[in-house]
Amino acid sequence: MKSTIRDVARMANVSISTVSRVLNNPDLVAKDKREKILEAIEQLNYTPNALARGLIHKRTQTLGVIIPDISNLFYAEVIRGMEDSAHESGNNLIICNTVNDQARRLASVKVLSEKQIDGIVITSEPIYPDSYELFRQLNIPIVLAATHSLEYEIPSVRVNDEQAAYDATEYLIRKGHKRIGMISGSTLDPISGLPRIQGFMRALRTHGLEAAPEIRIEYANYHFEESYEAMKKLYAKFPELTAVFASSDERALGAISYLHENRIQVPEQVSVIGFDNTRMAGMSYPKLTTVAQPLYQMGFQAVRKLDQLINGKQLDELRTYMSHWIEERHSVRDININ
Repeated sequence: MKSTIRDVARMANVSISTVSRVLNNPDLVAKDKREKILEAIEQLNYTPNALARGLIHKRTQTLGVIIPDISNLFYAEVIRGMEDSAHESGNNLIICNTVNDQARRLASVKVLSEKQIDGIVITSEPIYPDSYELFRQLNIPIVLAATHSLEYEIPSVRVNDEQAAYDATEYLIRKGHKRIGMISGSTLDPISGLPRIQGFMRALRTHGLEAAPEIRIEYANYHFEESYEAMKKLYAKFPELTAVFASSDERALGAISYLHENRIQVPEQVSVIGFDNTRMAGMSYPKLTTVAQPLYQMGFQAVRKLDQLINGKQLDELRTYMSHWIEERHSVRDININ
């Protein structure tokens, strides 16, 4: 049976409070008593309960992470960065998967609060008024990763999605493409849907191309199957297109799969560029050119920022925008070259 602090106190013939002081402020205990207690701890193989120690220090060294869909490969690298950052700062992570459900998201926050976590990182989702009110009531430090809130003063780490989409579209235009379509998330998604659509449309207008969303854009969630169907619909209404900007890598792979199955060569006939630079981007055929986000660094910095908040340190900036870039592979053809 596992030893308790009471067993240690009995063996060392001291009070429980004295054992607790040795565990948390050993310099406050006389050397002879301290040595007796440490010897008892070693003999009993006693391990202090993390929650009990957390109650003493008002810290549990545990952070919550809320993710909308853990099956999305986007989060693999983000979580790896979070985990490394947490390890560096002496914290542990509890990951909650909300399956894009608002009620489940709020329930996860309440569960994390009951477990006395020190702070929460929320990924990819907007902050609604009911969520913000709950955070305020629970008084839990919050940092946003791959999302932000302009309405509330919540620290965040992300790329500029609108500018990244602009750069992806302009990249295609500079490669000679004018008949460009897009596979996008919903216009109702204020995080990665609408901003990327706005960047796409701005690039078309800047370069004097007709911006007709009803022709150029087809909508789908980020899953492969829906993206496949979106590419089918896009090609049916816009068969003269020579390039597609897909606003996630999984959407891009759905598009490539449809084109391949219908003997439309990529990139010889239709070029495809994705968004995110997940591991799958380098596994596809052809290998996917994509807008790269610094996924690992995003997760790492979000947890670092949260740890600073918890420890009462001044943040360098409230909203951190990380750099993006175009990762060139083989799925985009330069049609300026004869």
